[in-house]
Amino acid sequence: MQRPYKDIIQRLQAVGLRPTRQRLALAKLLFEKGNRHISAEQLHAEAQSEKMPVSLATVYNSLHQFTAAGLLREVVVDAGRSYFDTNVEPHHHFYFEESGHLEDIDRDQLRLEAVPDAPEGMAVSRIDVIIRVNRSQ
Repeated sequence: MQRPYKDIIQRLQAVGLRPTRQRLALAKLLFEKGNRHISAEQLHAEAQSEKMPVSLATVYNSLHQFTAAGLLREVVVDAGRSYFDTNVEPHHHFYFEESGHLEDIDRDQLRLEAVPDAPEGMAVSRIDVIIRVNRSQ
């Protein structure tokens, strides 16, 4: 077996996911290109261009399984529009409204002066900041 698949198999098994053929193929597409932001539709198109027989529903299911397992982070930019981020370390994003592109912002580049207390019985699990940008006139 090729080394990249061995690494991906180990990565999936480490988080309790069975390395099915489709999960392996999608994980290879997701993780072999370094940190990236991708929608389910974009990943499906990549799979189709690689001649991978996978449905859009399977892509969505796999992305949500990878997210639940901690391999991805979902970034919701609008109702019905989200991206999956292979960088799961704490960080923020620029969202380019015209192109739909997401770009990482290192968490050290943004300082929050005050964060409200969480409601009673709750704890803040993480803070996600999306700064929306477009061309200045």
